[in-house]
Amino acid sequence: MRIIKTSMLKAFWQAHCEAKASLGTWVVQTTAAQWRNFVEVRRTFPNADRVAVASGRSVVVFNIAHNRYRLIAAVHHNTRIVYTLMILTHKEYDRGDWKEQL
Repeated sequence: MRIIKTSMLKAFWQAHCEAKASLGTWVVQTTAAQWRNFVEVRRTFPNADRVAVASGRSVVVFNIAHNRYRLIAAVHHNTRIVYTLMILTHKEYDRGDWKEQL
């Protein structure tokens, strides 16, 4: 898979050093993947969730750093592109207002 906006990930782990190892692992595993559907995403990341957002589209939520953070991404299986959209703390994620922004 090709990841769009890895710069956002790097900026995040510079500000939150405890997320660096988990985000680095996520990048390596995602880049190596050839996901054709969400089931295959779950084989790589068993805790990933698919969530519907206000736009009517679905995003995939990944747990980062033992569930301290949530990486929200749009996974386009047909083009093999993963767009990183947001990284939130667990508390920010639980508020749910991020769903209205997407």
